[in-house]
Amino acid sequence: QLVESGGGMVQPGGSLRLSCAASGFTFSMNDMSWVRQAPGKGPEWVSTITTGGGSTYYTDSVKGRFTISRDNAKNALHLQMNSLKPEDTALYYCARGNRDIVMIRRDYWGQGTQVTVSS
Repeated sequence: QLVESGGGMVQPGGSLRLSCAASGFTFSMNDMSWVRQAPGKGPEWVSTITTGGGSTYYTDSVKGRFTISRDNAKNALHLQMNSLKPEDTALYYCARGNRDIVMIRRDYWGQGTQVTVSS
């Protein structure tokens, strides 16, 4: 089970920190990702972190603004989002697996947390 939190409404240029609490599987043995879906659009992969946290990957539009991290001791995944833009508005999902897996396995996602960037 994956449960996201930390979403909300923020002005352009603001920051939010998303968190995901994982249970029911061996968190430390899974790459983890964030996926987002904007209204009227398909899912978009955002970021992936490898099992130990040693490697991270980002879609081009968030590079330099978002930072993915994990705490394997607490079975927690995070996404620090800075310099937010209106186009970042979406439902953000925590997902189990790397990019290839999460874009196929919708059942590996949480329920999502809404991020709205608006003035």
